[in-house]
Amino acid sequence: MLDIHGLDVHYDGVHALRGLSVTVEQGEIVALLGNNGAGKTTTLSAISGLVRPGDGTVVFDGQEITRDKPHTIAARGLVHVPEGRRVFSTLTIHENLQLGGYMVRDQAEIRKRIAHIYELLPRLAERRDQQGGTLSGGEQQMLAIGRALVTGPRLLLLDEPSMGLAPLVVASVMRLIAQINAEGTSVLLVEQNATAALGIAHRGYVLENGVRILEGHAVELRADPRVADAYLGGMTHEPN
Repeated sequence: MLDIHGLDVHYDGVHALRGLSVTVEQGEIVALLGNNGAGKTTTLSAISGLVRPGDGTVVFDGQEITRDKPHTIAARGLVHVPEGRRVFSTLTIHENLQLGGYMVRDQAEIRKRIAHIYELLPRLAERRDQQGGTLSGGEQQMLAIGRALVTGPRLLLLDEPSMGLAPLVVASVMRLIAQINAEGTSVLLVEQNATAALGIAHRGYVLENGVRILEGHAVELRADPRVADAYLGGMTHEPN
């Protein structure tokens, strides 16, 4: 579904990606792991057209999108939820969700998608008239993901959805991502919380200084002592 080959990106004077190759198959959750500065966010930005790569290709569903503009890429069904949630703080939950449908011409389809999000996230439904800026961090993250779903993604790019959230809230966010995937949306998930990411991912890649240093099935990565020592706090057993 997504084929990134030989991606090379210089960003703010830094060689952020160095010949990176990553794939996502239809129906997968693929985790991109690594420490700060590893190139994870730059990878998502290059895929979604926010950053122009110097070399390499990005192919989505058989069509090259390397030089396409962000709105064109989103219209194809490749939707990016950036780090930091970025909800519209003075707009209500419902208004935020409506903005997710700005490229959807069919108003009935927008209403249908929002209704489904309220089913997935009843807490948002209860507070639909509350301003986005008054929500907790976890609720804002749920809203940001919900707003992206109104766009109708076939592949969802999620950048650090667990950042700054309490462990119980992180678990709720990961359950939501797994449910979205079970309903047919593929996911490329950038996370520093490797334990949470590998708990729901099918496969994963580990980046370091813009280079892919490890890849494998999630079970294999969880059992790999190099991943356990660097990203799982030395934990080599299966997470609960």
